[in-house]
Amino acid sequence: MSDSLQEASPKRLLVVVNVFSPDRGGGGAIFSDLCYGLADRGYEVTARCAYPYYPEWRDKSEQNGLAILRYDEQGVHVERYGLFIPRNARSLIQRLLYEASFLCSVARSLHRGGGFDLVMVYCPLMGAVAFAVLNKWLHRKPLWLNVQDLSADAAAASGIARGRLLKGALSSVQQWLFNRADLWSSISPVMIERLKSLRLRGQPVLYLPNWLNASMAEAIAALPPKLGRLPKNEVKLLYAGNIGAKQDLLRLCASLEKSDAPFRFRIHGDGGLAGEVRQWVEARHDPRFAFGPFLDEPAFAEALHETDLFVITEKRGSGGSFIPCKTIAGIASGSPILAVCDEEGPLGQEVRSNDLGPWFSWDQLEHVAPMIGRLPTAPGPFGVWQCNALSRAQFYKRERVIDAFDHALCALLETAPPYSEDTFESAVE
Repeated sequence: MSDSLQEASPKRLLVVVNVFSPDRGGGGAIFSDLCYGLADRGYEVTARCAYPYYPEWRDKSEQNGLAILRYDEQGVHVERYGLFIPRNARSLIQRLLYEASFLCSVARSLHRGGGFDLVMVYCPLMGAVAFAVLNKWLHRKPLWLNVQDLSADAAAASGIARGRLLKGALSSVQQWLFNRADLWSSISPVMIERLKSLRLRGQPVLYLPNWLNASMAEAIAALPPKLGRLPKNEVKLLYAGNIGAKQDLLRLCASLEKSDAPFRFRIHGDGGLAGEVRQWVEARHDPRFAFGPFLDEPAFAEALHETDLFVITEKRGSGGSFIPCKTIAGIASGSPILAVCDEEGPLGQEVRSNDLGPWFSWDQLEHVAPMIGRLPTAPGPFGVWQCNALSRAQFYKRERVIDAFDHALCALLETAPPYSEDTFESAVE
């Protein structure tokens, strides 16, 4: 049992995120599951978040607006704040309004920020980070920054932010805000090294990976194992998740369509470029491609069980900013990962160093279809990929990672600044 359960008064934690259950994309499943897990460990957790909107970029609850919605869910106090939802997620002006609107909306709670012992904020939304910094100034509570995505880098790589001056300004604002936090963490060794280059005060930077959230783990465990099942005559491919500029999925589709490789490629998702991908599939009339909506967890687990290769793409130049959470679900199901991404990015490093499946750079895109074509008659390392995927999935076990969060939170509360990296590294080992 965690030490935090044994204390008389619960630790009061404020978690600031942009997406929360029922949103699953963009880290929503992980953010929510961390709050539930810490509540189970005796924390009094409040989550301040937006109304559900992602990755569809629409008001899914039909409640988005000025009203603040408060309720309890699985032991967590949830507060939802309205924000501007872009009609065009690739528009710089609309994205800036999106960020600023969340900051202004959640800032209405600043007068209530003193009731917490510490604050954790998740980035990719810089508006959330800006709010957390304001809260720290007003209430002097320790601030933990968890970086899932380097927003300035991602905006530049996806083409949302163009021009040297704008990119430089966004990077400067990002670095300034980050350096107001007392403790940093991120989700891959590549991103840890990137963050260390941004810190100005020697803040501790912890490596705490994402994990397979509890409900998705249950959905996968309910299905029979697929280890040892080899590809048949038509290799089954699956892409499921957000479809935006950072994925560059259409480029892979266009390359595969030119080949005569035997495959069935199911694409399920939503996001800024989902409409373009859907229209492309419909216009081609190629029976090898099928497009469908964003999958709920049971359907996602079923689709992973049926597929041979789980496809994950990252646009060239964006791989240093994030690693997809769906990677963990893929390997937990025993599905080898077909990755098309930068070699040096978090996804490329993860797939290559653990031999989780076939990896290709964008310069090698023409080799993807021939590899797929060979699999039915020459599966080669396919069985090894399956075993490696299942083995690597053990590293992302939920209880292990949430326990590490718990220990680091206790260390943050019990340690006076300046904070030592050694203190927190020993807490999460």
